[in-house]
Amino acid sequence: MKRSPIRQSLNRQSSIPLIRALFFDVDGVLTDGRIYLADGGREFKVFDTKDGHGIRKALAAGLKVAWISGRTSRATARRAKELGVDACLQGVREKLPVYAMLCRRWKVAPGQTAALGDDEPDVPMLEAAGFSACPADATPPARAAAQVRLTRPGGRGAAREFIDEVLRRNAARAAAPRRAVRRRRVS
Repeated sequence: MKRSPIRQSLNRQSSIPLIRALFFDVDGVLTDGRIYLADGGREFKVFDTKDGHGIRKALAAGLKVAWISGRTSRATARRAKELGVDACLQGVREKLPVYAMLCRRWKVAPGQTAALGDDEPDVPMLEAAGFSACPADATPPARAAAQVRLTRPGGRGAAREFIDEVLRRNAARAAAPRRAVRRRRVS
């Protein structure tokens, strides 16, 4: 049986600390990247319910969740609110300063974060995070920056695949045997 790239990555990186915060781009990650515009300028986006359930699982596991988007959309704000996302920041041109600000606010080291992005604006965040991934249909710069390329495309299960992997990584680290501590005999 062929091992998945994610599973191979997990085995190679067993010394990484527990992930405490997740950072997501929106368009092309939580959506398929297409934007539907109706007459009158009304905008529509499609979010995958399986990805939404994954977000809820991450929040229930105690992870902080941030959405950082270059665009501004009422649909994005509404979906983030429905899911209980901790931070939804839109209209962000430079994502790394926002990522760093949230890390400070949440008292989370970059090594304790995971990021999912699909295009050039996400590259600095992908490079800064302790674990990073991109959807199967990400652009070449995002694929080069991410540690793992997922099997699912953006807006079609990539976020759920990413979250499930982070939760597996955290469970494996929590279950890993601690180094035995020698106790001194006190006389």
